[in-house]
Amino acid sequence: MMIKVVRGNPTPEELAAALAVVQARAASLSAMGSGAPAPADTWSDPARVARHRLPAPGPTSWARTYWPG
Repeated sequence: MMIKVVRGNPTPEELAAALAVVQARAASLSAMGSGAPAPADTWSDPARVARHRLPAPGPTSWARTYWPG
């Protein structure tokens, strides 16, 4: 693997940190490509929205309207 710094002057520590991130990403992509199931995306999970009970309707329920997070 070859990395070329196009702009700036990174310190050896910054360059090592960037290389570690690139290598970790490459390792995770190669592990996912080996037949391992992709991790579930919890952000798009419909159960995330319905996890908590919604406020009961009533005369002031408009003030309690929100998306539970």
